[in-house]
Amino acid sequence: MRRTMLSLLTALSLLAQQQQDEVPVFRTSSNLVIVTVFVRDRNGKPMPGLKKEDFILSENGKPQTISVFDFQQLSPAAVAPVAAASVAVENNAAVAAPRSPATTGSAGSARFRDRRLLVLFFDWSSLQPADQVHAKEAAEKFLKEKMTPFDLVQIVSFGSRLRVDQEFTDDRDTLLSVVSKFQTGEMSELAAMGDTGGDGSEDSEFTADDTEFNIFNTDRKLAALEELARNLSALPEKKAVVYFTGGVNRTGDDNQAQIQATVNSAVRSNVSFYPVDVKGLTADPPGGSAGGGNAGNGGGGGRGGSGTGLFSGATQNSQRQQQISAQDSLTMLAEDTGGKALLDNNELVLGIQQAQDDIQSYYILGYYSSDERKDGQFRRVELKLNPASRLQARLDYRRGYFADKEFKAFNSYDKEKQLNDALTLGDPVTDLRVAMEVNWFRLGGNVYFVPVALKIPGSAIPLKKQGSAETTTFDFIGQVKDAKGVIAANVRDAIKIQLREEKAGQLGSRNLVYDTGFSLSPGEYRLKMLVRENLTGKMGTFETKFTIPNLASVKDAARLSSVVFGSQRVPINEAVGVADKSSLKHQSTHPLVRDKQKLLPSVTHVFRKGQSLFVYAELYDPTLSETQRQPTVAASLNVYQGRKLILESRPVTVSALKDARSGIAPVYLELPLAKFEPGEYTAQLNVIDRTGQKVAFARAPLVILAR
Repeated sequence: MRRTMLSLLTALSLLAQQQQDEVPVFRTSSNLVIVTVFVRDRNGKPMPGLKKEDFILSENGKPQTISVFDFQQLSPAAVAPVAAASVAVENNAAVAAPRSPATTGSAGSARFRDRRLLVLFFDWSSLQPADQVHAKEAAEKFLKEKMTPFDLVQIVSFGSRLRVDQEFTDDRDTLLSVVSKFQTGEMSELAAMGDTGGDGSEDSEFTADDTEFNIFNTDRKLAALEELARNLSALPEKKAVVYFTGGVNRTGDDNQAQIQATVNSAVRSNVSFYPVDVKGLTADPPGGSAGGGNAGNGGGGGRGGSGTGLFSGATQNSQRQQQISAQDSLTMLAEDTGGKALLDNNELVLGIQQAQDDIQSYYILGYYSSDERKDGQFRRVELKLNPASRLQARLDYRRGYFADKEFKAFNSYDKEKQLNDALTLGDPVTDLRVAMEVNWFRLGGNVYFVPVALKIPGSAIPLKKQGSAETTTFDFIGQVKDAKGVIAANVRDAIKIQLREEKAGQLGSRNLVYDTGFSLSPGEYRLKMLVRENLTGKMGTFETKFTIPNLASVKDAARLSSVVFGSQRVPINEAVGVADKSSLKHQSTHPLVRDKQKLLPSVTHVFRKGQSLFVYAELYDPTLSETQRQPTVAASLNVYQGRKLILESRPVTVSALKDARSGIAPVYLELPLAKFEPGEYTAQLNVIDRTGQKVAFARAPLVILAR
């Protein structure tokens, strides 16, 4: 069972973002692969003096000719001499393949020769003011006391966008001046995005541009790291990025594809990440400190907790899992790129020294791969010393890389093959930004309907003139796998978008929402969705894990579905594109359809003043009264900002089932947002089965922007 619809969100603003003229870009396809290798003797000291003839290099088992060879001397000349004997190879690493070619016979410019390249990356969007101070102090201490003559340092920051504050330099005073100018507490990502400057419009509800894709989205931080790695790819030398962060928190709907794409970009660009968790070692009491937020009762922004969660252990478990998840993401970024993460340590300068100590003298080898296919597949690289040299050494290098991907003008067969190949690639395609939300509702017995909403920013979609309208087409492909890796469901759609000229001009400030669904049983699943826009060939991938609980095992609490937050309800017959026209007749049975109007999930949970917040959930098997055989269910919505309760809505009473045999009590709430100030909030839905004396709660983060 699958239901599919594509809807165009209406907009408040007529001030659409105009499509910018594309600037011609000239590219080369030399297929140069760069390998950096650390050659150490039995005492762990660098071994200089080797020649390219001393190395044997192969890719997927095929010998390759070394065209680039250089030695980077990052320590005093008094190093261990070359010794003779057998070879020992260290097996703990992958190969970087920069996308920009280097000069044959030379590995980079004289400016970077024999220099250690360190990047200090300050992620202000994840740091509280006190943590920002600690990050600055660590950087200043390193620059004053630990920086060596071999070090070139670049300073990069990220608040609402990636910014290079200082290019590579060894001028300590210049670097200290840049760090000292950072203004603590004035780099909130929300402040930078709270107002998009839209004007009001009578024929639209709200402006929905790609600003909302930048909030509550782990992808945004990971995409910044990916962009930084791409920017550094032109330098064949080894680069270390010291990433000062408050943690890469996971919300449950994060894009696994973006994580993998970031790692693969770093490997290709010869970049290693050294994340530093600026929070350091914390020792809060169970449930949080006294000064923390009201997390246990729907509050956000603090570590403290209250309510029954403190006594059941739910609050403590949630806080611990959140911390572990954030640190796991940092550890993965480090280990998969050959770096190290500094966690639970208050001496933050050690995080920079880890990178400094790891990058000692090394060799740069480059070869033009004999496999010219740009198929995105993994290429295994093997490097060893020539037995004829009779050298004893340990080689430390990366063992492979993902080839680049190139999307040309394909015929229909090639296009279909491209989609299927992209779905299984180890290197996900993230050229097109997407956001996704997965929900679940019980259909009956042990079967659940899982609606999936995929949102695409309209500003990234080109249109082609066709008569009096402008068009584009999208291809969607998705796959659901269970915990054992077995395919549980598939989706494949091709949808044509056709807009009249006056509407096409507003596409830059709107979003497209693709809606599909699957029927599944309870369990753990992984969903991977891929979308391709067929005018440019741009593709985007979103991959996430989700769990469908077995509600039959819930005894002591009310059985509540997932909760959908949205700001727009549209008639089901006003879809911009429908993959299967016959599916329209099934829309009336969709959980999110009421009175022939469908609630569109927000996906990004970003709203604007002047909108109304619609909330929908389902309560299953409520206790019925003995006399009238009807439920007595009360539902309300609390909105918190930090520790403060901003609003508590009036309770809504549900006294009838969706139908006599369903056992479903539908919960609808509507909350006007006109009186809310722009900012970050936490919404908590409270559902009480009064007859059965059972309760259920569900929380979600929200962002409210200016009109």
